Amino acid sequence: MATDSVSIEKPPKEIYKLANFLLGSASGLRNREGVVNGSRIQFFKGKSAVNALTKEVGKKKPFCNTRQEAIEQLEALLDWQMIVKCDRNQGDTKQLRPSPLQSFGEEHYYAWLYQGSSLYTILGGIGLVLVVLAGVLFPLWPSTLRQGAWYLSMAAIGFLGLLFVIAIIRLIVYVISIFSHPPGLWIFPNLFEDVGFFDTDIPAKTADSVHKRGNASRVEEEE
Repeated sequence: MATDSVSIEKPPKEIYKLANFLLGSASGLRNREGVVNGSRIQFFKGKSAVNALTKEVGKKKPFCNTRQEAIEQLEALLDWQMIVKCDRNQGDTKQLRPSPLQSFGEEHYYAWLYQGSSLYTILGGIGLVLVVLAGVLFPLWPSTLRQGAWYLSMAAIGFLGLLFVIAIIRLIVYVISIFSHPPGLWIFPNLFEDVGFFDTDIPAKTADSVHKRGNASRVEEEE
């Protein structure tokens, strides 16, 4: 169980590795936006974090082998004050307040005190400045680079157009299948789900009832 003692030591590298994994997109953990004492923070549900640590992502092994190991790792985050247990207001679920009892439980919510690696923040800021500077200097680019940028923009527009076409086709197929194969079939059911690019067409199709149950289970897990 997590302790309430204030640590003055620096967390070990394993704790930073765990925190960066959960904050990154590779974990699949949905970090939601909330407000604690007037400050905007990210928070998550304990059960979602345990699931993120124990599930396999592609061919990669899970971060933790068992749920008990995942719980112990998350308790360590709490001990090192990387996260803080919070209670949600009943009227506004985005408003949180620190809980007087700091312990880990799968049905509780936790706000991030750790904001991620400062190196990534610095690199991101430098990258943003370079992108803005490159845009300002666009008229001075060589003609070959400007032509390449035009082709890239056309490719991006074409990709967005393809997504719209696929969305329309899958809707038409679904409407037709309601009458021919009730309760209906969705092609590319994960097209607009929060999954990786290569997982959007896996499976290629699914029944509407299965699709709805999958969405309902995800919502239930996150609430």
